[in-house]
Amino acid sequence: MRWAAAVLIAVSIGVAAPVSASVDEAEVSLVTFEDLPGWDVDDHEAAMVAFLHTCELLDDPQWRPVCALGFGFDGPPKSFFELFFRPVLIEDGKAPLFTAYFEPEIMGSERRTSRFDIPVYRLPPEIASGQQAYTRRQIEEEGALAGRGLEIAWVEDPVELQFLQIQGSGRIRLRDGSTIRLGFGGSNGHRYRSLGDELVRRGVYNQHQVSAEVIKNWVRRNPAQGRNLLSHNTSYVFFTEREHLPPDAGPVGAMNRAITAQRTLAVDPAYTPLGAPVWIEKRGENPFSRLMVAQDTGSRIKGAQRADIFWGTGDTAGREAGRIKDTGRMIVLLPIQRAYALLPEE
Repeated sequence: MRWAAAVLIAVSIGVAAPVSASVDEAEVSLVTFEDLPGWDVDDHEAAMVAFLHTCELLDDPQWRPVCALGFGFDGPPKSFFELFFRPVLIEDGKAPLFTAYFEPEIMGSERRTSRFDIPVYRLPPEIASGQQAYTRRQIEEEGALAGRGLEIAWVEDPVELQFLQIQGSGRIRLRDGSTIRLGFGGSNGHRYRSLGDELVRRGVYNQHQVSAEVIKNWVRRNPAQGRNLLSHNTSYVFFTEREHLPPDAGPVGAMNRAITAQRTLAVDPAYTPLGAPVWIEKRGENPFSRLMVAQDTGSRIKGAQRADIFWGTGDTAGREAGRIKDTGRMIVLLPIQRAYALLPEE
């Protein structure tokens, strides 16, 4: 799971999230499948595969029967969703916002070399994840963790490493073509500070000009100022090696299962239960409508109509994900009994 989705939501693993106070205070209404533009032409089979991948973790009386039916269902996947779910619109008064994230892949080495000399660290045993310790500057410039055998691998570009930390998972491609899969292993407990916002504050760029590629190129063109900018984000993410994750699988999300490109959403579980199917209508550039599954979270993903789309792995996915910042609408598909229980009493 990416750094922004670092903290596992305990209620989501082995138990479906209960109706929260946030949902009680939101505006909830039922819609029909006919109200979902593009519903009839979506790839419901792909959505069904993603849904069943985490369905067994939903240990809740209202979800267990639906999941059992899903594993044994031999009809069209579209019919499964229409028979056993109802679309629910949950709104909290905030404007909808959809962004995207990806799994970075960067070059590296298992051993330190003249080219690959920047360490990728696992969590030091003396600190708990989230406990405030060692700033980024202390780690990267003062060598606070050097020589302790905490290195998982070595990379060549500090800005690429920081963006890998922002995503919270990724791959290091070795020179023989093999990869090391990295998952979130903990953090130093310091607050995340946006590099893009800092460049805007310094007057280097306007807000609309900032992107991941713009930041990376600026750091590389301005080595001294670039190091200072990277240290501005005092937050530091540690990794753990995912040795048994297949090469064709996505990174591990908040439900402790591999997530699926363009079918997994990071959501706010205060409004959207993890594991639930979610219908997305993304507007803006390259609009689309698609049935996805809420399988991840993010510390900055807050609100009933806020979601982050997992776009895939590598540079192309990263460039495409970086361009997504759009409005739209998201509809949660809930088991019928659960959906009607959310409706306000008349």
